[in-house]
Amino acid sequence: MRSFPSISLLLFVCFFSCSEDDSLKSNFQQGTFSGTFQRVQAFGDGEIAQVTLVFDGNEWSGSSDITKYPALCRGTYSINGSTITFANECPWTAEFDWSLILSGDYELTKTGNKLEFSRDYRSEDSDTYLDQYLLVKID
Repeated sequence: MRSFPSISLLLFVCFFSCSEDDSLKSNFQQGTFSGTFQRVQAFGDGEIAQVTLVFDGNEWSGSSDITKYPALCRGTYSINGSTITFANECPWTAEFDWSLILSGDYELTKTGNKLEFSRDYRSEDSDTYLDQYLLVKID
């Protein structure tokens, strides 16, 4: 009978971790979010931009106070577990770092009216950077 508590604990943890991921999608607040974007470098902080993102249905639009840092325009998004995936629908010119375009998968965290998502470009063999959005719902 010693295995019963272990199995119960495992089921409890699985239930709440699965529920947390599902609730992130169902509790995602649409509306306007304002905050910061920063590309955190491996050996120091990067510049901080003031950004605004609007989520409406499965569509997003955004702007930054620094041109193409990050590169925000408009597109669609989806949430799967704790991952938010952005698709960009705007054409871009070639004179800047296209990794700054809001597109692809980001790790998503939501706490109350705060929304955070980030993409980690670091790896075991490369110290590069982390893109981080820290936003607060304003409407």
